[in-house]
Amino acid sequence: MKALLLSQYNHLEMAEFPVPSPGPQEVLIRVAACGICGSDVHGYDGTSGRRIPPIVMGHEAAGTVAALGAGATNLAENDRVTFDSTISCGACPFCLRGEVNLCNRREVLGVSCGDYSRAGAFADYVIVPSRIVYRLPASISFPEAALLEAVAVATHAVSLAGNVTEHLTRRSALVIGAGTIGLLCLQVLRAAGCSQIFITDVDATRLAVAKAFGATAALPPGAELDELIGDVTGGDGVDLVVEAVGRNETIAHAIAAVRKGGAVVLVGNISPEINLPLQKVVSRQIRLQGSCASAGEYPRAIELMESGAVNVKPLITAVVPLAAGPEWFRRLHSREPGLTKVILTPGAAT
Repeated sequence: MKALLLSQYNHLEMAEFPVPSPGPQEVLIRVAACGICGSDVHGYDGTSGRRIPPIVMGHEAAGTVAALGAGATNLAENDRVTFDSTISCGACPFCLRGEVNLCNRREVLGVSCGDYSRAGAFADYVIVPSRIVYRLPASISFPEAALLEAVAVATHAVSLAGNVTEHLTRRSALVIGAGTIGLLCLQVLRAAGCSQIFITDVDATRLAVAKAFGATAALPPGAELDELIGDVTGGDGVDLVVEAVGRNETIAHAIAAVRKGGAVVLVGNISPEINLPLQKVVSRQIRLQGSCASAGEYPRAIELMESGAVNVKPLITAVVPLAAGPEWFRRLHSREPGLTKVILTPGAAT
């Protein structure tokens, strides 16, 4: 089979590998579409430290069942499917509590770090455990299904706001960052009935998309943001901030924008460390909530997409053959304007 191999940092090449065979409780997936995630781009240049070459990356994918290992009885060959990016053990205390994203032996598809290396879905075929595979409705195309991982991440992030998201019809929210995850969080909040959803980003094109998705207002970033949020909330601040960037300055704005007793859900993690305005957090009793991947939200994500409550089509910039991957990685890495989600389509799926 053909695969897109990160043979060294900043260098991708097409390579040949044997088609893998599924073991017990595993499924061989014929990959139809796999999205390039921002984390893959950071892995491409080595900044994440979680894509150590050589590695086949890719974890946002969908396709058809090509073969079943022994005991994988919940699926059939040729089923149209997607699958979680997180492979959990199913037996540790976190897994037994349903917190599979926090599994003690958690692995992520297409990741190679100091602890493990697991081949991903930038390939004709990929192996995954059958327990993380989900059937797709016919109404969801494979390129759209490649974004279900991101929809599940957004759904998980919004759910972690806890009591702040109860009775959302009377709640306000700010999403910081209008990339893929931020725009999906906006749609998930809207689907939950949030009455006011503001969004901010440095990219005017992305803000225009956010407005089309139903944002109450698209606000400029920086110092002006704090003043504008104060104006539209009567000085109180919003009930909830979803921070989908992960930088010092954006997290500072998130804390400044949230009301007393509100919550800031931290999804972005570009910076490994930040400076925390501790007195603001403590004296205003703000809850900071980290959000990691997803934990069982795939069925809900599929429902949201199938119903039309979440629309991913405007987020797809291009659907291109797997062999075009090196070029599109370079374009994404150079931060070419106007690019959101690029979907790669391996040859075995055509």
